[in-house]
Amino acid sequence: MASNEATKKMDLTRGTPRGSSTPTPPRQTPPTRPAPKRTGPLDFIQQVRDEGRKVTWPSRKETTITTIMVFIMVVAASLFFTVVDQALRYLVGVILGV
Repeated sequence: MASNEATKKMDLTRGTPRGSSTPTPPRQTPPTRPAPKRTGPLDFIQQVRDEGRKVTWPSRKETTITTIMVFIMVVAASLFFTVVDQALRYLVGVILGV
């Protein structure tokens, strides 16, 4: 906490030490990490292909159903926010008398 000049002068006249009496111990430096192994472009592409094989891809039916559900939720959300917006517009108009 910072103190002003008057407080510093009063502390000097009282003779009270400021701050902690024991010094803080020095910080330990973290251990150095070994440099990561570099891979070439061909190795990188092979790793990407291997990871792509591990993915469980959805079927066409699952994709279609999910897409339809997204569209339904977008329509529902837009209708909800339209109704709320119109209700708030009406209330503000009534309150302000516009």
